[in-house]
Amino acid sequence: MAMAVLDLDPARLPPAIEGLERYDGALALLRVAGQPAGQAVLPIIDGRIGGDHDPRVLLLQGADSAFWEAWLRAYLAVEPEPVLGAEPPRATVAICTRDRTDDLNSCLSAILAMPDDGQEILVVDNASSTDATRQLVAMFPRARYVREERPGLNVARNRALREARHEIVAFTDDDAAPDRLWLRMLLRNFRDPLVMASAGLTMAREMETPAQVRFQRYGGFTRGFKRVVYDIIWHNPLFSWHAGAGVSMAVRRDVLEQVGAFDEALDAGTPTRAGGDSDMFRRILQAGFRIVYDPHALNWHSHRRTDAELQRQLLGYELAAFAILTRALLFEGNLAVLHHTYRWLGRELRALARVLFLRPAVPPRQDVLARFQGALMGPWMYLYSCWRIRRG
Repeated sequence: MAMAVLDLDPARLPPAIEGLERYDGALALLRVAGQPAGQAVLPIIDGRIGGDHDPRVLLLQGADSAFWEAWLRAYLAVEPEPVLGAEPPRATVAICTRDRTDDLNSCLSAILAMPDDGQEILVVDNASSTDATRQLVAMFPRARYVREERPGLNVARNRALREARHEIVAFTDDDAAPDRLWLRMLLRNFRDPLVMASAGLTMAREMETPAQVRFQRYGGFTRGFKRVVYDIIWHNPLFSWHAGAGVSMAVRRDVLEQVGAFDEALDAGTPTRAGGDSDMFRRILQAGFRIVYDPHALNWHSHRRTDAELQRQLLGYELAAFAILTRALLFEGNLAVLHHTYRWLGRELRALARVLFLRPAVPPRQDVLARFQGALMGPWMYLYSCWRIRRG
């Protein structure tokens, strides 16, 4: 199936939403007063939302509770959370990229459309195989190009932290497109000196294939539509991935001194494939700092299109999760990892039994098997990745 991705404000809907003949349904981002507030899954009949039914009625019927809470706050004129003044703090927007100039071009165009002319844009070219990335960045006068020869996303992130000229470094991926107010919404959370990181909401740019639809059903990069402040008092650092994802995050540059660098044995370009953002969030919480998840910091991401790509991604995420647990257990002596692993096994073994013995298997059997394979590989891949770094 394919689903249309819509960006709608129920107060400003057209009489009909049509021209959607090739879609089976739609996922709509819902806004209140221009800000992301919730989502709804909508039927498409004969190329129109709801067919002959009023799309506004269907949209409001399908809206989640987060939307209605935001709508009620707006209706009652409840004071919003404090925001920055007319002049937001200065930041460096960092894009770590490798051999994806088409995606990078789209990402840079979205960043330049933001009303934040005073911010630095830094592109870290992580050992691309050609000179195309440098040539592309030269077409954007506001962007600064840096080449990092050592492969690895966390290597590139650490280089960005060292190269950044401003206090806060906001990271996004080259296959993402930040919303116009993405940076401002991230930055407003750093008014609290204990906030070391902030993360935003990331929505799918398209759901044209079954793999993209499944990834969104598994949760995608969405962490909900309510602002949450994470700290060690109320939140287990081993679940730090709840706070957000590296596709849409900002950290203070002095995280290097306060917490330490991104673990270069983790994430894309290493045997562990992912997890650098979650590990950094985990260590931030353990150090006593806070992380703010702010859904008003909206970002759009292009999910993987094929089943094979999705299964590699699922394998990589679980591999990375167990790589992080291996670091926490073996290098930090965190025995809570054992309880966490026990609970994971109980949950995932039930899921495996369902897909092995039920017909049809939901979710697809290969998706669940990919997760198990990743979990089994995680500890060994982390140790291997550490060995490769020491070996040079």
